[in-house]
Amino acid sequence: MWYLYILKCSDKSLYTGVTTDVARRFKEHQAGKGAKALRAKRPLGIVYQEKHRTRGAAQKREAEIKRWTRPKKLALVSGA
Repeated sequence: MWYLYILKCSDKSLYTGVTTDVARRFKEHQAGKGAKALRAKRPLGIVYQEKHRTRGAAQKREAEIKRWTRPKKLALVSGA
């Protein structure tokens, strides 16, 4: 299984990514490994995740969400 996840960062931004293990990936982000975009922002927590059968499906959803406006992303993570 692959997961799409959204993190809340210390600068109040949202970061979207895909992985096979959300908890492991979050720990990597906190340790400064992986995405350079997160090194200065410091991820605070996982605010959303969804399961996908394939990497391609997760990446397609990631690309879709990255095109959304911030209010639409916030509505998704708040469950509205």
